[in-house]
Amino acid sequence: MGNRLFQEARKYVDLAKNADSAGPETVSRAKNALSSAFANSTAAEQEQLSEMQQELEQYDPQNR
Repeated sequence: MGNRLFQEARKYVDLAKNADSAGPETVSRAKNALSSAFANSTAAEQEQLSEMQQELEQYDPQNR
């Protein structure tokens, strides 16, 4: 079954990355999902979540 929070974080990060122009709401949801998942994940999952967070920063309108 896997970690539901991890899967949810991956989904929201993918949504933000694949949107034509990721709006602040999409990015905010992805960040919140990553934060929730990080606290409830294994070390290996946390490493992957950190990579997703770095990818997400490229799509954050506040970083542009």
